[in-house]
Amino acid sequence: MSVANEPVPHAAPLPRRRAARRTTRFAACLAVLMTAAAGCAPQDDTDSARSPAAPTGATACAKGRLATETAGTLTVGTDKPAYAPWFQDDDPTSGKGFESAVAYAVADRLGFARSEVAWQTVPFNSAVAPGPKKFDFDINQISVSDERRRAVDFSSGYYDVRQAVVALKDSPAAKATKAADLKGVRVGAQVGTTSLDVVNDVIRPDREPAVFQKNDFAKTALKNGQVDAIVVDLPTAFYLTSAEITDARIVGQFAAKGGSPERFGLVLDKGSRLTGCVSDAVDSLRKDGTLARLEKKWLSEAADAPVLS
Repeated sequence: MSVANEPVPHAAPLPRRRAARRTTRFAACLAVLMTAAAGCAPQDDTDSARSPAAPTGATACAKGRLATETAGTLTVGTDKPAYAPWFQDDDPTSGKGFESAVAYAVADRLGFARSEVAWQTVPFNSAVAPGPKKFDFDINQISVSDERRRAVDFSSGYYDVRQAVVALKDSPAAKATKAADLKGVRVGAQVGTTSLDVVNDVIRPDREPAVFQKNDFAKTALKNGQVDAIVVDLPTAFYLTSAEITDARIVGQFAAKGGSPERFGLVLDKGSRLTGCVSDAVDSLRKDGTLARLEKKWLSEAADAPVLS
């Protein structure tokens, strides 16, 4: 009898329970293998993987586990020129000046030696603009705000700051004792700063304020009489009047709006995996008194100035 067209016998199907057990066992083994592989895989650089909600602590923030731009290096951004008293002699790498010293203190808490810190020039507006960053954090007298938080991450605040008015001693602005006295004068400030916010929201001058790309340009305009007064942060005001524009004076400072202090924070990429660890470092520097000591050393002059009502 011919068997050429007879069906080829197949293995009998597994009983359903046994097949289910094997499927479950296979899935469990696969999950274990995937977990082990993930522990050795390079760190993902996507926004979802770089969430600031990532766990922090000694283990998670160990230097070898930090997802820095360059392995083994902490890249720090700031503008140029880098002004005193925040940086000394326009040299961020020196460790001299309040923000230079803070940057190296944060680096140390994260496990980086000074030789492992690389500085990068980043214009003020670029630091807070939306989009990927080429630095691990930026330090440049940038105030924390809800609006900026939509584009970038911030660390915990490292300095509580107030804004101040600087005017030439023979200017009508020099006699002001309250914000309303400045409404009729020509006032200027750097673009994109809380200094300009104070001009627009607190002083509310009768004419459009002069807006400058850098404080350096605002300073020159004041020297040349193109504006009657400029608004800058208080430590910068002390430095300008003591070292750069000696015929100018600090007219006064503005109290914090709503009793909530304005704070400078380190700027990080939106969703950066470093945000929690950098904030932990700043918090520890505040807790052990390091920030207070650095403030006293580099910003001691910025203690008192009349408050403009």
